[in-house]
Amino acid sequence: MVVGLGFGADFAPIYQAHPDVGRVAVVDTDLARTAEVAERLGTADTFPTLDDALAAPGWDAVHLLTPVRFHAHQVQQVLKSGRHCASAVPMATTLEDLDALIAAQEDAQRNYMMMETAVYSREYFHARQLLESGKLGRLTYFKGDHLQNLDGFPEYWRGYPPMHYVTHALSPALALAETRVESVRCLGSSRLTPDHIGVAGEGFGTEAALFKLSGDDDLVANVTMSFFQLGRSYLEGFSVYGDEGALEWPQLEGGPMKEFSLQPLAAGHRGRGVAEADVRPEGAPELLPEPLRRFADGGHGGSHPHLVHEFVSSIVEDRAPRVDARTAATWTAPGICAHQSALRGGAEVQVPDYGVQ
Repeated sequence: MVVGLGFGADFAPIYQAHPDVGRVAVVDTDLARTAEVAERLGTADTFPTLDDALAAPGWDAVHLLTPVRFHAHQVQQVLKSGRHCASAVPMATTLEDLDALIAAQEDAQRNYMMMETAVYSREYFHARQLLESGKLGRLTYFKGDHLQNLDGFPEYWRGYPPMHYVTHALSPALALAETRVESVRCLGSSRLTPDHIGVAGEGFGTEAALFKLSGDDDLVANVTMSFFQLGRSYLEGFSVYGDEGALEWPQLEGGPMKEFSLQPLAAGHRGRGVAEADVRPEGAPELLPEPLRRFADGGHGGSHPHLVHEFVSSIVEDRAPRVDARTAATWTAPGICAHQSALRGGAEVQVPDYGVQ
């Protein structure tokens, strides 16, 4: 069942095309939208609310694409119904809810997957290939950005702490380095004006954080998140640096990435030169079942079919998904702690360890 068709309408046909999915239901409180999507899919399986959907027998899994404020409660609701659950990011917005969701998943013994697009994007697949081939060398630094003006978005976004949505900008660093965040120092910039303050209370339009990664190499991820009071076009991406090469996100969305590599200089010259090239990653469609490959050119870096395939495969193969409950908490908690640090003037905040290696 796909719940929330504002964003979920993009996922429903992918599930329908997956060879291991029998049927797909669509769920939304907007009955006109539900009817339109159902007609497009050619399905009669519709529900007006999540409660109605969970009361119906014969459904194995739910994908939640509802507003952030509902995630923590609805994920627990789905798991307690005995069904597997996928959810849009972030997992939750408090450390207490992260703990509650981990407990709910372990108690239910059903799969939970946070559908993090960044680590299934064509750009991430390219970065991983560079790392595994040795072209980056030893990882030395990460940078992430998510700059977006949410003026005009639904009211529930007003005043939303930018760092609570950090997973898109931070998770590629944690996935590539196979590590977690130990601690964070974050500063807020541009304190929210009264017309921007929302249910979260006072905060900042922009938050900039230094995340100290766990390990012996003193790795740092530098992430800037901005949702309000910033006159700049949308930018969401990551850059990764090593001692032999680097991959940088374009300054304007849609442009080519920049790939750098150290090169030996000609005889008689000291040091090493740097070669650079524009690249447009192609992703990894070969990792998908053939019926899903036509969706690999879609939004969010072509990640949607990969997310669907991983969630479905984890259920069919009776294994944990790649971004399971503890991994999701490991990627979400740093943003919660970063916002706490910003409210405390940049004080260092320790990030919980959820036992993910």
